[in-house]
Amino acid sequence: MTSYADQGILFVASFVANWFSALSGGGAGLIQFPMLIFLGLPFGVALATHKVASVALGLGATIRYLKGNHLERRFSLIILGAGLPGVVLGAGTILQISPRIAIFLLGVLTLGLGVYSVFKPRLGMDYAPKNQHGSGLLTGMFGLFVVGFLNGSITSGTGLFLTIWLIHHFGLDYKRAVAYTLVLCGLVWNGTGAVVLGYLGTIAWGWMPALLAGSILGGYFGSHIAIKKGNLWIKRAFEVITILIGLKLVLG
Repeated sequence: MTSYADQGILFVASFVANWFSALSGGGAGLIQFPMLIFLGLPFGVALATHKVASVALGLGATIRYLKGNHLERRFSLIILGAGLPGVVLGAGTILQISPRIAIFLLGVLTLGLGVYSVFKPRLGMDYAPKNQHGSGLLTGMFGLFVVGFLNGSITSGTGLFLTIWLIHHFGLDYKRAVAYTLVLCGLVWNGTGAVVLGYLGTIAWGWMPALLAGSILGGYFGSHIAIKKGNLWIKRAFEVITILIGLKLVLG
């Protein structure tokens, strides 16, 4: 059981992490997951606990996005159907392997996402849907499966991969891509990963009150800002978060 001071630290860290995550489309693990380890949780316990708490980010974001019509049912089902098997496979795999190499490679890729977006000024600025039928859809679904596997297995920043894949391959703008990421990845993908990790591992339930409160409130208010500010603001936030997360994961 944590002290009141620890609960206060957890709440602040969780709120800040999930506010930024809701704004940029991922990255809560940059702050929240290392904080759990810093406060004394073993890697596996911290991973399962963070995954459960991250569901609350999706809940907070969903509450805000439900006020508008941001998600299409068919495309939502495609994301869930292609990604969830990857989430289950990834969550069942990560507790069996050393994460060091995977985290380093993830850092390199995440850093690359931020740099790629910086040098593509129009990326994600316009909504031009594509690849939602035929071979383009199959390729997109394979990409969603891979991102789902990363989401289930690695904690930091994998929502950012879904955001950029939805923009690059499916032609979404940042605002729509972040909406899909927060609601479907944050709530459903992370919820599935949390169930698998909770079954296979251990969750620190005594840490949950502050984590859940911070995640829900951070997710709600971050989503509110994203909706109000629009694509350019979200794009800049995405670039900052991906570069910071990439450096953090590469440098350790």
